[in-house]
Amino acid sequence: MEDKSLSFDRNAGFTLIEILVALAVIAIAVAAVVAAVSGNIKNEAYIQDRTMAHWVAMNKVAELQVTKAWPAPGTQHGESLLASQEWSWQTKVSTTDDADVLRLDVDVFADKEQKQSLAAMVAYLSRPPAGTVSTPVQQTP
Repeated sequence: MEDKSLSFDRNAGFTLIEILVALAVIAIAVAAVVAAVSGNIKNEAYIQDRTMAHWVAMNKVAELQVTKAWPAPGTQHGESLLASQEWSWQTKVSTTDDADVLRLDVDVFADKEQKQSLAAMVAYLSRPPAGTVSTPVQQTP
């Protein structure tokens, strides 16, 4: 009588080709997951930078509103520190059809070269009531 438990069955198990195909499918799936996670991390950093830049723009508009200054039309440039990063900003002040309202165009950049604006905001500043105007903000031509 022959012992079947020790005999080799050629139909049992996987062939080398089947194993290689399975490994290839797994490698492609893992590569796709890594690419997706990498893209999400880059996107998160970009969204965080845009959010911070928007806060810088809002802070600049609020600063102009709180100081009660009536800035002369022109362009201002400067830097602001937020979240341990220096942000460059540019504020263009222009007149409107209403003599008591100024238009503020604020652009914020991540670097001093001001290549690409991360945030742009348009706001309007109304003339403060008489007797509350502080000294005008200096503008660069």
